[in-house]
Amino acid sequence: MFEPAHLRTFLAVAQTLSFTQAAHRLGLRQSTVSQQVRRLEGAAGRQLFVRDTHSVSLTEDGEAMLGFARTILEANERAASWFAGTRPRGRLRFGASEDFVLTRLPEVLESFRREHPEVELELTVDLSETLHEQLAAGRFDLVLVKRHPHQPHGRLVWRDRLVWIGGERLRLDAHRPLPLVAFPPPAVTRARALEVLERHGRPWRVACTSRSLNGLVAAARAGLGVMAHTHGMIPPGLVRIPARAGLPELGGIDVVLLYGTGPGRDDASRGSAEALARAILAAGDRLHTAAAPG
Repeated sequence: MFEPAHLRTFLAVAQTLSFTQAAHRLGLRQSTVSQQVRRLEGAAGRQLFVRDTHSVSLTEDGEAMLGFARTILEANERAASWFAGTRPRGRLRFGASEDFVLTRLPEVLESFRREHPEVELELTVDLSETLHEQLAAGRFDLVLVKRHPHQPHGRLVWRDRLVWIGGERLRLDAHRPLPLVAFPPPAVTRARALEVLERHGRPWRVACTSRSLNGLVAAARAGLGVMAHTHGMIPPGLVRIPARAGLPELGGIDVVLLYGTGPGRDDASRGSAEALARAILAAGDRLHTAAAPG
């Protein structure tokens, strides 16, 4: 009833909330993406998206289709791999920013290991910029990282925006430097926060620095200061700083998959990287909306 190609296109639009970005991710024309979504809506007999010239959002039926699409595509891929005899194997060096490891990414990795027991998965958790550098040095086959919007490289998983967050009882004094809770350089969120504050002439000071997201969350919960963080992954116990606080907008952020290109990569590692990438792309909406547990 539902064509796998149409379901993949639907997931890409649902995760990026953009027909243009979905077309870029899938390597299709935007008109083809629109046509495939219309055909899926025709097969379902329901409208899956509300779209106008400025925005795209899921309808209630579209939200329901997310779960069905993932289940159908995962089953289809397992069957195709089994009968084709092309199950991934070998070592897979995967790097991920800690933001994602504290969401539902472990569930995705657990499912991947269960489905592909012949793959030796090596996970490294670090800052996005550090992972970028190590990928360029040939130390990874695949990384899941944050990057500034509209950069040309990478396979877009989802697009989000950065917001200021802090403890529920935090009170900011507009006449004193803004206390920041931040990753150390070269963190993407730290760089964006400092650039925006400098551009708007807002004084600041670093109240806490930690390479651990748990450390930053603990400091923010204690009221030490504010964090720049992705809106879709605000940890429990922290809230978005209201607009009345007068903090400048931080803008958008992309989450992308990047593939390694080093000489150590072989057909096995490339096949394993592509299999994990498909699993992450299929689960992108769940990763995006899952808050870190602590």
